This record gives sequence, C-alpha cells and structure tokens, in this order.
Amino acid sequence: MGLDGFLFRKEILIDDAGWGDLILGVVIGALKLPERRYMERRIPVSSFQSPDFKNKRYLDDAVKIAEEIVKVMQPDRETRFKVCSGYVLSSIRRHLRDQGFNVEEVEITGDLQEMVERSYVKWCKEVGVPTEKLGDTRRFWILLEWVAEKPKIREKLVKTGWKSWHKKWREKTFKKTKE
Repeated sequence: MGLDGFLFRKEILIDDAGWGDLILGVVIGALKLPERRYMERRIPVSSFQSPDFKNKRYLDDAVKIAEEIVKVMQPDRETRFKVCSGYVLSSIRRHLRDQGFNVEEVEITGDLQEMVERSYVKWCKEVGVPTEKLGDTRRFWILLEWVAEKPKIREKLVKTGWKSWHKKWREKTFKKTKE
C-alpha cells in the first residue's frame, strides 16, 4: 500500500429515504466527511402526483438539492461523492459528474442511512402517522392501511402518480371505508 492509502479523503455521502413508501415524497440527505456535516432536503409529494410524476419532476427536484448540497458543503475537486444507487438519485449522480466532480455509485449503510431514514419517519409523524406504525422499514402495507382509515383526507399524501395506485390500491383503499 502506498502512502496515499493512509490519507483520509474528503467525501460527501448522499442517500435517500421514502422512494418505495406509499405516502409523502423523498428525503435526500448528505453527510460531509470528515467533518460530519449533515443536511437534508425533501422532494414534495406533489412531484409524485399528476402531472409532475409522469414528467419525472422528482429528478429535477433532486438536481436542485444537489446544487444546494454543493453550495452548502463547498466541495473541492478532490472531494469524492459517494451517492446511493437508487433511481431517484440518478439525476444527482449525472449532474455532479457533469460539474466535474468525482462520483461513485454505492450502497449507503450506517450513519447516513439511519439519519435519512429517521428524517423520513419524522416527516410521517408530522402528517399524523402514529409512531407505533413506523417501526419497520417495510411500511407499504402499514401505510396503505393508515390511508384507508380516512382515504378522502389522506389521499393527498399518497404518491398518486404510481400506476399501481390507480390500477389497484386506490379502489381497494376507498372500498375499505364502505365496508
């Protein structure tokens, strides 16, 4: 191993939470190392509803967040971005590369993943999802049941741009209230 193997490189890790969840949008978080500076931003649920979902507005929103990450965290050309492989972050990876940054697609685990996940759960609590329903990271069915309790009120929180919402889940959700 050469001498450079002992030098700590500056890194900014980027991850997301909420992409596969039925409600709300997506939280994107960034952690700058070695300082451990953290920031997060939200892509609103409206970007996952018609007509914005079809136009993939969430990817444009992600690029705006990437621009803010660069502005706030002020990386230099030696900073390596390690960005989660998730689809919603694909526009961030492309944008940062186009800006001349060193970008690596990775699976994020550990502190950043936990921080972003906590931020998404906090957002769920802000809109009224009970804490006890948010313990598991596989929340689709739990959130579907929660929406079904008051679908006329809670549908505005749903990623209604999903084809599966219109083809399957919406009807089942509203049907439950009639039973």
